[in-house]
Amino acid sequence: MALVFRWLIRITTGLVLLVLAAIGLVYFLASQSLPEYNQTLEVQGVTAPVEIIRDTANVPHILGETDPDVFFGLGYAHAQDRLWQMTVMRRTAQGRLSEVFGARTVTIDKLLRRLDLYGLAHRSVEAQDDYTKAALRAYSAGVNARLTQINEEALGRGAPEMFLFNAPVSPWQPGDSLAVIKLMGLQLSGHLKDEVLRARTSLILDDPARLVDILPDVPGAGIAALPEYAQLFPGLPRYATGTPMPDTPLSPFPKRGLAGASNAWVAAPSRSASGGTLLANDPHLGFTAPGVWYLAHLNLAKGGVIGATIPGIPAVMSGRSDRLGWGLTSSYLDDQDLHIEQLNPDNPEEYLTPDGFKEFQSRPSIIEIKDEAPITLTLRWTENGPVLPGSHYDLETITPPGHVASLSWTALSPNDTSMSASMALMNADTVREAIDVAEKFIAPSQNLSLVDTETIGLKLIGAVPQRDRLNQSKGRIPTPGWIAENRWQGRMPYATNPEFTSPAGGLLGNTNNKIIDRPFPNHVSFEWGDTQRVHRWERLMQSREVHTRDSFIEAQLDTVSFTARSLLPLIGADLWFTGASAPEGTPERQRQIALSLLAEWNGEMNEHLPEPLIYAAWLRALQIRLIGDELGPLASEFKHVEPLFIERVYRDIDGASVWCDVRQSAPVETCSDMAELALDDALIWIAETYGTTLESLRWGDAHQATHDHPVLGNVPVLRYFVNIRQSTSGGDNTLLRGRTLGEGPDPFLNVHGAGYRGVYDFADPDSSVFITATGQSGHFLSRYYDDQAQLWRRGEYIPMSLDIDLARAAAVGVTTLTPQ
Repeated sequence: MALVFRWLIRITTGLVLLVLAAIGLVYFLASQSLPEYNQTLEVQGVTAPVEIIRDTANVPHILGETDPDVFFGLGYAHAQDRLWQMTVMRRTAQGRLSEVFGARTVTIDKLLRRLDLYGLAHRSVEAQDDYTKAALRAYSAGVNARLTQINEEALGRGAPEMFLFNAPVSPWQPGDSLAVIKLMGLQLSGHLKDEVLRARTSLILDDPARLVDILPDVPGAGIAALPEYAQLFPGLPRYATGTPMPDTPLSPFPKRGLAGASNAWVAAPSRSASGGTLLANDPHLGFTAPGVWYLAHLNLAKGGVIGATIPGIPAVMSGRSDRLGWGLTSSYLDDQDLHIEQLNPDNPEEYLTPDGFKEFQSRPSIIEIKDEAPITLTLRWTENGPVLPGSHYDLETITPPGHVASLSWTALSPNDTSMSASMALMNADTVREAIDVAEKFIAPSQNLSLVDTETIGLKLIGAVPQRDRLNQSKGRIPTPGWIAENRWQGRMPYATNPEFTSPAGGLLGNTNNKIIDRPFPNHVSFEWGDTQRVHRWERLMQSREVHTRDSFIEAQLDTVSFTARSLLPLIGADLWFTGASAPEGTPERQRQIALSLLAEWNGEMNEHLPEPLIYAAWLRALQIRLIGDELGPLASEFKHVEPLFIERVYRDIDGASVWCDVRQSAPVETCSDMAELALDDALIWIAETYGTTLESLRWGDAHQATHDHPVLGNVPVLRYFVNIRQSTSGGDNTLLRGRTLGEGPDPFLNVHGAGYRGVYDFADPDSSVFITATGQSGHFLSRYYDDQAQLWRRGEYIPMSLDIDLARAAAVGVTTLTPQ
């Protein structure tokens, strides 16, 4: 026995030592790719020494003799800190994820190949101006200088993920940066999905008049009646099961309700306490670790530019110089149209056009798949755009036999000069000049908020499709592609894009709300990203005669829900403080406690309060009950509460209260009945998930921000090192927006919000501040991987200064790149 015991001890000790050795080896290999910020390196591609000064937040301040040298330094810095992220984004745009990740990403690759974003990006290089071409070449050389250093010095393949996945990195090219811009456009696009859902909903509803309830138009002037989808394409089934889009963090295709969003507001000197202009901007994207944004300061010939960049793109997308500040919000421009193309029954390689049948433009494309045989696709294009198979976006549910779907989209331009517009914007001096140079911006369309030292402005930038007034659906549902009136007729004149400069009130802003009310085809969009936050923004802006940097920060961090304040009195009108006393622990007692808490709540979506969770669960359960019988299996597509729908129902606008009656049941249910039943549903779900003590609930427990690693985030054990989870305030409809997941066992996870916040004060520019949601580094062993995360969660910022001496005095490292 003693001998056996001794051998067990030896074996156990040996195993422990092996595990420790393995951990040590993994750490050693992973740490080899940690960047060295204090170094002097000889490189090819610069004309004179380039300095990269890293401040205490690891923000690089880049100095060079020429602008191309500065962009070289930015490329080198991006590759130091975010090489894996850049590699994955490029492979995504190329449709080459499956070479690394296998069969799970084949569907993604198929659709990206069909869209040909990568090919179109490389064709767009020649459309750029000379300054931009030089910047793209220099940036690429900077990235490649880092790749050369990694190879020559054996720096752990450049990122820890490279040891886990065989992802060879080819040299960076100028067109790769343009491909990243197009990929961002894909992540910000939502109209294609909306068109399909509107068509499917119109097919399943018994009463077509109810379509305006569940998919409501933003309040304002009405529009002409549209044809039902069934009239355009007779014979389609009321409901057909579609093929779901890829549900993986690697997918660039946004789910409905999770495309782009953002906030931006500006103040003129007349509305600023200091007498200088102010700008606040917080663009919203899906949360990841590392985040999308990367802070940087570029010391260009015309002066310093500082703000948020995106690794892979040599431009400050939101930021300021000493002369100009700019911020971006998603414009929700309707820049996508689906067309249903009729195939020639005698030759399926032809499709119908206004001039008769024509052949598709076709070519083969081979997708290599890790551990599996490659597959060959036939890519087809029509005059309207690429053909998309029915297995994408549920197109099979709305495409009649003998037809295929094609997509018109502004981002599918082979002459996309958006990069040149971004470069010119960084060098602009005034609001007027910035608006003029932004004419070159094609896609994705944005609202550009601007301030110079004296003036404020807002301009919708990006190509606006020119549609015929006789378009059958006004771009809201797919239309027959062979009818000339349904086709695009070029681009609207840039001068017709909405523009606001020097308003009398001295304030401008956008929360993705409807910014203009014009009849079709000058309408900009029928689908807008916000109908709620803008009302809270108006209140905060107009409650002060003048504003400061701190009041703009306060607005960015505001957690009061206008929606909760508006809807709770409606849905609870017949429930407040009614009913007999009920024993402790009964459903009736829980309902009374919940209603009592909500009755005294001010609508603040604070992470430490129970009321936001009760409210959110109640609204979610209510919408499920209201739409379940009318929409049947399609109800699951409506994952987020639509406030305008709830309001229409409970105000009985145009008979919308009919949604409250369950058609399959004999009794006639009232809206009060549905509100009470939904509250009970919510309380049961809360009890099963969080317990029955309502007073001790915390919204933050349900509303955790999910900064997850797209590749390693689900790996056991490792996910605790690479994912950044935080309890957060805010919600779907607050200015501190934390868009919820909307499905699954954790529907209130915070998955989409402000990955970057910046506030620029031109009375005292060096008091300007910014922050990202995670950190500068993409290396999970780096102290800069998540060092900004807690600051971001607490609503804190870091200084945003163009003072090189200040950065140098507090530098944590200086990299000098000298000509070889």
